[in-house]
Amino acid sequence: MERNLSRRNFIHKSLISGAGLATLPSFSAWAGEKKHPMKLGLVTYQWAKDWDLPTLISNCEKTGVLGVELRTEHAHGVESKLNATQREEVKKRFADTPVTCLGYGSNFEFHSPDPVKLRWNINMSKEYIKLCKDIGASGIKVKPNGFPDGVEKEKTIAQIAASFNEVGKFARDFGLLVRVEVHGNKTQELPNMKAIFDQVTEKNVKMCWNCNEQDLLPPGLEGNFNSVKKWFGDTVHVREFNVGDYPYQQLFDLFSGMNYPGWILMDARTDPSDKVAALKEQLVLFNQLVANSQKG
Repeated sequence: MERNLSRRNFIHKSLISGAGLATLPSFSAWAGEKKHPMKLGLVTYQWAKDWDLPTLISNCEKTGVLGVELRTEHAHGVESKLNATQREEVKKRFADTPVTCLGYGSNFEFHSPDPVKLRWNINMSKEYIKLCKDIGASGIKVKPNGFPDGVEKEKTIAQIAASFNEVGKFARDFGLLVRVEVHGNKTQELPNMKAIFDQVTEKNVKMCWNCNEQDLLPPGLEGNFNSVKKWFGDTVHVREFNVGDYPYQQLFDLFSGMNYPGWILMDARTDPSDKVAALKEQLVLFNQLVANSQKG
């Protein structure tokens, strides 16, 4: 257990060292020096939304999928309303197992032209950053979520980036990452994500690749991937590997080519009757994709 926690802390400190929070090498330098296997984890959005926290942890142990991003308003009930004792209990539950709590997958978004709505999303992000710190997690997931009608795109891009910088600065003081999901109408197009991140100054604000159809728009998967990979953090969202025609093998080849050591998180969309068995199946497919990407 001690070895597992030490390794987890090393990964986390390496990722946020660019923000001046640690003296370890930067993410890109560390990743280039030593190969670490990608790991399969779970976003609790669909397949775990009805599992309470003990069941969630137990099922992760059964499947060998040992990382989770907790989503809001699900049965596991890890929310900002938890008091200090309850937060410590959540932290201990994870610490006593091989399952890593990566953090909170929020729906906080920063594109609204309404200043009241925007400030609410920023302030709530900060409240959940405190929660993530208290439960021993390493970061929070947020997202842009589109371009409002009647507002210049460049203005919204600047607003989203400024919001990420404010939230990122707050999270930095807690030693946490802000993971930005590639999400939203038009904002999920990689040129627009790049335009946002070109204005992000906080080094602990990282991009979470999301396996959208828009990834394949010109200049194609590899071109889009390479245009933003310098901002990747420690999480990636994928859908079921055997559903649809997203080029997962090519994606894994690209991640393997940069010695990516992070978590590949299953953000499932289907509703199988036996979700534990389904998760085990995805782990087999995941291992095949990793093995194929490392050939030659």
